[in-house]
Amino acid sequence: MNNKKIITSAALALSLLTSSVMAAISEQEAAQLGTRLTPLGAQKEANADGSIPAWTGGLQAGAASVDAKGFLGDPFKNEKPLFTITAANAEQYKDKLTPGQQAMFKRYPDTYTIPVYPSHRTAMAPAKIYDLAKKSAVNVQLVSNGNGLGNFADSRYYAFPIPKSGVEVYWNYVTRYRGDNIERWSVQAAPQVNGDYTIVETHDQNSFPQYMEGVDPQAAKNVLYYYIFAVNAPARLAGTVSMAHETIDQVADPRKAWTYNAGQRRVRRAPQLAYDAPGLASDGMRTSDNADMMNGSPDRYDWKLIGKKEMYIPYNNYKLQSPSLKYADIIKPGHINQDLTRYELHRVWHVQATLKPGERHIYAKRDMYFDEDTWVLAEVDHYDGRGQLWRVGENYTYNNFDKGLNAPAAQGFYDLIAGRYIVATMSNEAKLAPQYGGRTKLADFTPAALRNAGIR
Repeated sequence: MNNKKIITSAALALSLLTSSVMAAISEQEAAQLGTRLTPLGAQKEANADGSIPAWTGGLQAGAASVDAKGFLGDPFKNEKPLFTITAANAEQYKDKLTPGQQAMFKRYPDTYTIPVYPSHRTAMAPAKIYDLAKKSAVNVQLVSNGNGLGNFADSRYYAFPIPKSGVEVYWNYVTRYRGDNIERWSVQAAPQVNGDYTIVETHDQNSFPQYMEGVDPQAAKNVLYYYIFAVNAPARLAGTVSMAHETIDQVADPRKAWTYNAGQRRVRRAPQLAYDAPGLASDGMRTSDNADMMNGSPDRYDWKLIGKKEMYIPYNNYKLQSPSLKYADIIKPGHINQDLTRYELHRVWHVQATLKPGERHIYAKRDMYFDEDTWVLAEVDHYDGRGQLWRVGENYTYNNFDKGLNAPAAQGFYDLIAGRYIVATMSNEAKLAPQYGGRTKLADFTPAALRNAGIR
């Protein structure tokens, strides 16, 4: 009887282990990376009619000028749109548009357009990142029912370059290469319906354990990055600072977050800075997990991989990041100035996240579209609890050929019901373009450092 109990217990333990840890792919399958597939897992070949070209290595350093402040020139400045999608002809292109884009044409029929340019597969990353992605492919596993990563600390990039599920695609976005530490001076604005807005100036730093001093690798195994976000203007918001230690498995070890309130001059723990809590200085136009399109733990949603399709998405938005533009050129009533944007036809992974029964979030469903070359979340449609399309997110990115990474020129969230939006991460008038590779210390991301950052 005792032996039977032992065998039964062992079988149960093995069953639980199997359900909580999902195996990585084989060496044979991973060998496709850099051969049949790109080093990050995209299809190398062109599409059937050649409107999406083959990937041949991406845009290399020197593709255009880089000014003294770090702003990039436009390698495609002489190109003109192939055509422009408007409310009048949107039906003709609807199979390559998201429901959110189609809704934007209906909401703003006179002003919302999509200028479609020739497609260029500009994505590239440093060779060291390609090597680490291949290492991830054969080692990284889903744990905690898909809400965390096992065997990730030795590679730290692109957890699943050959994904098998929707949540694995999301993890690729979360673990994408963003640069060797980032410092950014940018602005955001949430215009009223009539177009009136106030510029909110921000300064943020994003540092990764592998590029920091004073970090114990063992203690930081479950830390993805350290982050500080400070508001510098307007005066009524200046001095407000938030900080997070972003963990990989947020079920086992939740995100650690703090805020500094300039009026109270106090640092407080802020466990509420996650999920659908209002975004900092956002006028209620985005949630905390809308920062960077989506961030944080996937645990409140069920994830479904719909498949790949060809779609018109924002791409190579060098014009939109240009320092020759003023914020007033970009921010317009209803949506940003679409004449300054660039869309291209690319293959995307379509992933649907549906709120789990018993969980709470103001977004009951998120339809997400991830670019196959960069794993960047390019488009996301947000649905409310009634199943109504509510907010449309667009990520206007460009590929930084000087650093081998993808970055946003701007990120917009459009509220179809309120007729308002928020646009963030614009640096056009900043003293410097986003900076990469700075050395940081763990001491820079402590509650004491947070208090110092917020003093006005």
